[in-house]
Amino acid sequence: MKKFAPLLAAACLVLSGCSGLNGTNAQGYITGDGQVLQFKPADRGAPIVLTGSSLAGQPVDIASYAGKPLVINVWWSGCGPCRTEMPMLVKAAAELKGKASFLGIDIRDLSREGAIAFALDKGVTYPSIYDPKGKALLAFSGEVSPRSPPTTLILDGQQRVAAMISGEIPSKLTLTELVEQIAAEDG
Repeated sequence: MKKFAPLLAAACLVLSGCSGLNGTNAQGYITGDGQVLQFKPADRGAPIVLTGSSLAGQPVDIASYAGKPLVINVWWSGCGPCRTEMPMLVKAAAELKGKASFLGIDIRDLSREGAIAFALDKGVTYPSIYDPKGKALLAFSGEVSPRSPPTTLILDGQQRVAAMISGEIPSKLTLTELVEQIAAEDG
């Protein structure tokens, strides 16, 4: 038993770090800190293959967005930071119209109706994949790990992950500059 004591103590420390105000909150998710990760073109992985069903029940295939950057925002209506950043995303989508496309992935709402009501209330004009079980996130396995909402991924024109913002986007300018940089790299 003594040889397992250090392992048990380490496990307790790790588990205690996932509770209280610094970890999983009352909504059952761990928020990101707004950290921006960028990947140079030579360091980007394979193109992402992602299909699903929109909030309205229509098929969505990101292959139809190839050729220019695609901003993918992982959200759910009960996420406070998601609610805060959504109007900024709507403004960024309007500003970047023609330069980039936007797509959401709703990973937690239990009803399409609730998710649609949220999107309408926030003025969202771009589609979202409805995926309450979070299976769509598996498309990013081996590339990045968008574990919690909100997470925003920017794919390049070849549909490779070029950047990821974990947590609430720091500012609209952060997002628009990232997208414009990635578009310029696509040439």
